Amino acid sequence: MGEASRQGVTGRVANTISPDLLERLRSAALEAQSRSYSPYSNFPVGAALWTDRDRVVTGCNVENASYGLTRCAEQTAIQRCVVEDAGKPLVAVVVGNTDRPLTPCGSGRQILAEFNPDLRVICFSRTGEFAEFTMRELLPGAFDRDGLEGTEPQ
Repeated sequence: MGEASRQGVTGRVANTISPDLLERLRSAALEAQSRSYSPYSNFPVGAALWTDRDRVVTGCNVENASYGLTRCAEQTAIQRCVVEDAGKPLVAVVVGNTDRPLTPCGSGRQILAEFNPDLRVICFSRTGEFAEFTMRELLPGAFDRDGLEGTEPQ
């Protein structure tokens, strides 16, 4: 990481996760990004989740010729987290080949919020610059199970 990023790691993030864990998550997300299947957009994205069971679970975007079937990196990471019984995600790291830190897409935000509305999301650019958010900052007013109260099955 660049010097500016190191200052951020030892500053704001130091109170939540260690710089070593942050680098471990970033490396895992970069490795996942390298396995992205993105022949249509040529926009590979990687994600890594750290869970309450001290597990790191990764995902990458997987595109499909039928665009609606495409899955973002955050979705594949959450799906793996569930399948592997890895626990509740506490921190998500997202990486992309962008000039500024890449935030999750709308679908990725919604699925992350489903599993932890208080999730910390750390977004990286290709140069190592990062920005940190809470899930509530990224998706205020998220649709959740409380939105289903008072409904009856049809």
